Amino acid sequence: MQNYAAALHGERVAGKDGKIIIRKEGTFAWLVAQYRKSAEWGAYSKATRRQRDNIFAGITDKIGDMPFKSINRKSIIASRDARADHPAAATNFMKAMSGLFKWAAEQDYVEENPCLGIKGLKSKNNGGFKAWTEEDVALYRNKWTLGTKERVWFDVLLYTGLRRGDAARLGVQHVRNGIITITTEKSGYRTVVALPVLPELEVSLKTGKTGDLIFICGANGLPLTKESFGNCFRDACRAAGIKKSAHGVRKLFATRLANAGATQQELKKSCGWTDDAMPSLYTRTADGLKLAKNAIAKLQAAGNM
Repeated sequence: MQNYAAALHGERVAGKDGKIIIRKEGTFAWLVAQYRKSAEWGAYSKATRRQRDNIFAGITDKIGDMPFKSINRKSIIASRDARADHPAAATNFMKAMSGLFKWAAEQDYVEENPCLGIKGLKSKNNGGFKAWTEEDVALYRNKWTLGTKERVWFDVLLYTGLRRGDAARLGVQHVRNGIITITTEKSGYRTVVALPVLPELEVSLKTGKTGDLIFICGANGLPLTKESFGNCFRDACRAAGIKKSAHGVRKLFATRLANAGATQQELKKSCGWTDDAMPSLYTRTADGLKLAKNAIAKLQAAGNM
């Protein structure tokens, strides 16, 4: 009877700007509500769920009472292209809708996923976040010396390669016998990363300001959310004359590993990647540099320089 009443009258929920949306069965709003109850949705990390919740909220405000079966390939492409000025937003839109309709197809709510074969838009920022250089490292260290909390922030990032959110929650509870073991947020806490505590990081942690159960802390010694940490680290970088992000430090970590001869599998385990796309990019770049150096060396040996 409860299911019958819900189907007959719908579920009243407040959308943005106080707009009332009726989640009648068969509408887009209803489909999203069912999706949020699924195991697939629960498997996403909190960050991914929060991001996609925001995307679905915006869509629901516009077409929440529209039958979800009326959403087709043409309307998906049109919605993606409407975000052309913001390629990252267009790509995130596609990921959210593709996940929703993939699940809907598996549940037989729709015959097929209308997002199949439709890709996001290419970012205007080729290469994504800019990787830090060794010169950037020197600039930062010159500004923030051992003993400062800002130096601890940087060294945790540089010597673990963790993403911002994982770095912000890293603490003594993750270290045993000199090994850091932590599950990554992006994988829904299913992927384990295990790394040794390098001597440089150990010195930084011993001399710098840390919290009770976390290494990265604010001025009051309390933990920082990953968003707050991102803002604080950005300010520290600007003070050092560097206009790059925490993720750029992760790129330098991966670059150092690849240049040292790390394999794709070693990069995957060290950085917490679950597929070969990213590690192969770094190993190809490192291999290319080695080949170029070898070629120049042969040219020099032949006396043709």
